[in-house]
Amino acid sequence: MLFQSSIRKELARSFGATLVVLMTIVITIILIRTLGQASRGSVNPQDVMLVMGYSALGRMPIILTLSLFVAMVSTLSRMYRDSEMVVWFVSGRGLGFFLVPLFRFAWPVLLVITLMSVFVWPWSNLQTQEVRDRYEQRGDLERVSPGQFQESSSGNRVFFIDRDTSGEKVSNNVFIASTEKGKNSVTTAGSGRIETVGKDQMLLLDNGQRLESEIGKSALKITEFAEYGSKAGDSPLINGANIPEKSKSTRELLKSPTRTNQGELAWRLGMALAAINFVVIALALASVNPRAGRSGNLIFVLFTFVVYHNLLNLGQSWISVGAANFAGFVLALHGGALLLALGWLSKRHLNWTFKGAMSRQRKRQAGRQAGKVAA
Repeated sequence: MLFQSSIRKELARSFGATLVVLMTIVITIILIRTLGQASRGSVNPQDVMLVMGYSALGRMPIILTLSLFVAMVSTLSRMYRDSEMVVWFVSGRGLGFFLVPLFRFAWPVLLVITLMSVFVWPWSNLQTQEVRDRYEQRGDLERVSPGQFQESSSGNRVFFIDRDTSGEKVSNNVFIASTEKGKNSVTTAGSGRIETVGKDQMLLLDNGQRLESEIGKSALKITEFAEYGSKAGDSPLINGANIPEKSKSTRELLKSPTRTNQGELAWRLGMALAAINFVVIALALASVNPRAGRSGNLIFVLFTFVVYHNLLNLGQSWISVGAANFAGFVLALHGGALLLALGWLSKRHLNWTFKGAMSRQRKRQAGRQAGKVAA
């Protein structure tokens, strides 16, 4: 009882500290990336915190997995360094006995990782995509900012206004360049205002000039006007059929087992299986040299996590293009990693060494020869 409770308490402290550090780093990176997208016009500046929250929530399975992995390796390495492992080994607790307290501590975290990979990951991606689509598909007049050239949602118009009057939908020095129905046109006006006519928004221009020409012809038509109306249409609604695979629910992936859907499903299930394997790998990777530094072991831990995660992403692309089978890849990667970790753990638990195996082999051979001589 003391054996398991002492380990779980230290694991909880190490896991909490590691999770806080990794969350701080990830949120900072996401904030910088989201602010860059907002500056490029891909995200509404007012939705920066919302997009950042969805992005951080979607990356929680990776953060939790890495936090659990680092916490276990650092805790066990500390026990080796302070000679606590020697005490447990002398009391009859081999290295394999540590699997029970490790899994008793880790199973709630593993359950959360599985649920977030299967359900929260696609939901957060879908919410982020909807926020960006709503901003991209806003009306043409909503896109216009004073002092900036702004392209319409359809891509066939460019708007520019010098300045607008605060509190009123009135602008000065309006410029509109458009390409429609085989014609190029450039419209300038001293002022413009927005009015709603029926269900449409109209941009009414005052005291301006319109230059119009047909594409491929040199003829130019110039028109001066006292008032001119231009419709600013809205973008079409979001097409639900074009939802990317990472934003589809797990049920939709199972109902439509295409290659890309199977690749995404392999990634989601792989995150849960990888988290389980990392518990065994952490026990096998724990440092056994009390004189060794902590940084080298931590670098090797991060390298192991990066390689495993990259293989998971690589397998997703292989399944999507048909270069690998879904069941075969999942079994080969995660089953192979588990067998390798268990083999390594068994070697350390039973204290197997190549020199010891050769010595035992020589002793057995010597025993057989002595038996033959005696016979």
